[in-house]
Amino acid sequence: MLLINSIYLTAVRYVSKMSSAGIKLTKNKDELTMQLNRTNLNGPTPAYIFATWGALIIGVFGYLIGLWNAVLELNEKGYYFAVFLLAMFSAVTLQKTIRDKAEGIPVTNVFVGMCWVAFSSSIALLVVGLVNATMALSEKGFYGMSFILALFAIITVQKNIRDLTDEQGVTDPSAFPKTSQGLDVAMDASELID
Repeated sequence: MLLINSIYLTAVRYVSKMSSAGIKLTKNKDELTMQLNRTNLNGPTPAYIFATWGALIIGVFGYLIGLWNAVLELNEKGYYFAVFLLAMFSAVTLQKTIRDKAEGIPVTNVFVGMCWVAFSSSIALLVVGLVNATMALSEKGFYGMSFILALFAIITVQKNIRDLTDEQGVTDPSAFPKTSQGLDVAMDASELID
């Protein structure tokens, strides 16, 4: 019994290592085969996924909490919030269309142009709003930096999710970090430093 358990655990460890290396084990009738799983090959690491989600949360919550606590009229808060939503959506859409074009997926030039216009407009609207705002320079810098952080992070999170989604549209759960994964990543990083 001990020998069978040992063989089983060795096989589980081997399959686990091969899965993380981009190789998957499939069973066809009575035959087991190993195939290269191209969807996970050169995919983002758990540490990178966790870092991008963390940056997104910090950027979005930083911007929104700053906006909530700002001494601005409600219409001004609405303006900055609408510009933020436009920027986030247009950034993801633009990144997706650029990648679709690069991968040979048909995308109309009109749609790509609309994405560029929406993305450029959102940035221009924020800049015009901040330049003409009557707030302290430090507040303007805060909004600008949290805006840029959120934009970068949402593009990267969307890229990670797309990299971990297969042809059937099923996204690997590793694209969405869990709190325990964050602790594991931190522990792994601290071991590398020592």
